[in-house]
Amino acid sequence: MSQFHTGNPITRDKFDAVLFDLDGVLTATAKVHAAAWKKIFDEYLRKRATENNQSFQPFDIQSDYKLYVDGKSRYDGARDFLGSRGIHLPEGTPDSPPTSETVCGLGNRKDKIIQRVIESDGVEAYEGSVALVRHLRSQGIKTAVVTSSHHGGPVVEAAGIADLFDLRVDGNVIDRLKLAGKPAPDAYLKAAEDLGVEPKRAVVIEDALSGVQAGRAGRFGLVIGVARHDNADELRANGADIVVTDLDEMLL
Repeated sequence: MSQFHTGNPITRDKFDAVLFDLDGVLTATAKVHAAAWKKIFDEYLRKRATENNQSFQPFDIQSDYKLYVDGKSRYDGARDFLGSRGIHLPEGTPDSPPTSETVCGLGNRKDKIIQRVIESDGVEAYEGSVALVRHLRSQGIKTAVVTSSHHGGPVVEAAGIADLFDLRVDGNVIDRLKLAGKPAPDAYLKAAEDLGVEPKRAVVIEDALSGVQAGRAGRFGLVIGVARHDNADELRANGADIVVTDLDEMLL
């Protein structure tokens, strides 16, 4: 079987809705999140290494980001990465200042960086992804955004794609409803429920390992992985039924 898939398996007779992750699937913001995390973690790790007379081991976007952070809420991502280094900080609270050395403090520090980037640089939407969304909607298939980001609203607005979705489940909704974050399927299941669609009649499209894990755990009808970083095998191993490099391949 080919490593990648071409052609569109999403047809109206098989599926009623498609649930899209945001960063890295619809918009080119995954790299912004990765860069922000690297800045935050490297500053913290360098300071900690100096204080403890240890060698500094920087945060690696290719391995650390994909394994521990990508697709997760900012607090889960911070906690999981630090735990991988044997570091266990106090949890803090969502109101913790960005300067505090707590899980929430580091997450809030990263959040400030993302806010500034969105406001100053805007957001780019992937043309292939937008074309697929428009095609699906023309077929009467419902579409939703499901993201761990608390900036889901500002990002889709800045990218000019807010009107292409029937529903958005983002970090703010996840917090309010106390849903478990990815790789748990809760946010995707909530989106399907709100759309009035059975999971087996819905498609999940993700670029994060934690995201395809969530799609598989929720027993969705189809899980599509978007391999923008030469990670097709990893996406398949973690739950993707089909892997593409760009969503315009689904329209061939």
